[in-house]
Amino acid sequence: MADQEFVGSQAVDLSKHPSGIIPTLQNIVSTVNLDCKLDLKAIALQARNAEYNPKRFAAVIMRIREPKTTALIFASGKMVCTGAKSEQQSKLAARKFARIIQKLGFPAKFKDFKIQNIVGSCDVKFPIRLEGLAYAHGAFSSYEPELFPGLIYRMKQPKIVLLIFVSGKIVLTGAKVRDETYTAFENIYPVLAEFRKVQQW
Repeated sequence: MADQEFVGSQAVDLSKHPSGIIPTLQNIVSTVNLDCKLDLKAIALQARNAEYNPKRFAAVIMRIREPKTTALIFASGKMVCTGAKSEQQSKLAARKFARIIQKLGFPAKFKDFKIQNIVGSCDVKFPIRLEGLAYAHGAFSSYEPELFPGLIYRMKQPKIVLLIFVSGKIVLTGAKVRDETYTAFENIYPVLAEFRKVQQW
């Protein structure tokens, strides 16, 4: 138990998370093929929790409360599910949306469920010199504070995009499995520590 640290009430496995910080998963985007053509107008009229405005967007937008998620349902039978906080929740939500479509009388199946993107975030709890980081890691970084306050860091391995803010808040996006998020954060952590801003009093 020596190499465990407690974050809140959660034990952190320091062999896997040497920084002692575990990024929190904020949003999981998944797709599934319902494998049948859908009449979006009929779905929008029959389902309580659905909106459809074909002039604006070619999909029905449907929401459920548990797990709190939103689905984009296309006429082709393809569906995108967003908003879940874990892979299991994302799959459960996608199944619930598929059941709703089945109950409306469509022969919906549940094919090719796939996690497309995992968004995680964390806070290193110290300020970061973004100019220095951008200069030292120019090949991976784009930092234009007039356009966006964060530094955009495109990591090659794993292929993750990190948004790094002066405050020490980090957003990680682009992972297909959660371990990529964790690996990317552990890769960047020593770099962040190197460009820690020293408070001048």
